[in-house]
Amino acid sequence: MTVPLFSIRGLSVAVPGRRLLQDLSLDLPGGAMTALIGHNGSGKSTLLKVLARQIAPAAGTLRFEGRGLGDWPARDYARRLAFLPQTTPPAEGMTVRELVSLGRYPWRGALGRFGPADRAAVDAAMAECGVAAFAARLVDTLSGGERQRVWLAMMVAQQAGTLLLDEPISALDIAHQVEVLALVRRMCRAQGRSAILVLHEVNMAARFCDHVVALKGGALAMQGGPEALMRPRTLEAIYGLPMEVLARPGGGCVAVPA
Repeated sequence: MTVPLFSIRGLSVAVPGRRLLQDLSLDLPGGAMTALIGHNGSGKSTLLKVLARQIAPAAGTLRFEGRGLGDWPARDYARRLAFLPQTTPPAEGMTVRELVSLGRYPWRGALGRFGPADRAAVDAAMAECGVAAFAARLVDTLSGGERQRVWLAMMVAQQAGTLLLDEPISALDIAHQVEVLALVRRMCRAQGRSAILVLHEVNMAARFCDHVVALKGGALAMQGGPEALMRPRTLEAIYGLPMEVLARPGGGCVAVPA
């Protein structure tokens, strides 16, 4: 029997006066690109931050690769999993190579020597994400889509098998949204990585992701493949408004408000 990437049972997260997640139980598959979708405030980012160990749950159990989340030493966890928040830290005055090199921190520490293996990992990450040509440029001079690919390269340099991305396309135009999601999909399929992404755009989730988890009011609304998501009744149950699903020329479908 295949061990899930994440196994979540009875997960609850609360802040004063409000529960952000309530009694959530599900398994997230490994080797797949999984979208977390739902309306604003449904708990998507909260769930991702729990998986990244940025937020402690009020109740429930979580296992990563069959091992309790709290049983992982911090450095071991950072070597297995990389997290990209919705708002990335400032990179003022940093070159692309310097930023990507930060991904090596879990392997060498703050005072560790940057050796040949680290340089090889950084070079390979920049090549995989298509940013090697920018290596000497300042990150602040890049376009939004280019910057996002640099942050992805930093995650690749970390050599983590699991990537968590919180709204990685929210500030991008449509062309760069497609570019970034296509890159993440290639990263998963070519290298056997797993990715869990918070997405607002349901059509992008259906087009690029293998698995979809929908949340509503902090609870599970649905999970399954894109074909299970793209049904008018399912979409209405998730988003609370009538939706129409239209076939696309060449295959696939898109959802629009009815």
